[in-house]
Amino acid sequence: MKNRIRVLRAEKGWSQAELAEKVGVSRNSINAVENGKFDPSLPLAFRIVAAFGLKVEEVFLQED
Repeated sequence: MKNRIRVLRAEKGWSQAELAEKVGVSRNSINAVENGKFDPSLPLAFRIVAAFGLKVEEVFLQED
């Protein structure tokens, strides 16, 4: 699953560790999600989008 987490983090000036703390996971988990190595659970996806104040479809993109 593609996502815009890296771009959105950069816009906020957050490190992976800062986002991880906000959503309650490890920095390694954020790194894996950003790089498409791990698809987040639905609850984690909702926590991530809530941290950015966006909708799921604004952060996670459906692959063609």
